[in-house]
Amino acid sequence: MRTRIRELREDRDLTQTEISKLLNISQVAYSYYELNKRNIPLETLCKLADFYNVSLDYILYRTEEKSS
Repeated sequence: MRTRIRELREDRDLTQTEISKLLNISQVAYSYYELNKRNIPLETLCKLADFYNVSLDYILYRTEEKSS
């Protein structure tokens, strides 16, 4: 299953390594988030929402509107 964070990253032609550096985590840890193998901490979700300029609800598939 594709995740919203993967879609957002790929839409901007970014690599997992680039995003993991932004989040100050390893590329492997970020990969686990995209694969749903690890839960994403709220702080990290907030950073991603801010970076992509979207709402948390959008990242969590609670809405199809990118911003609130």
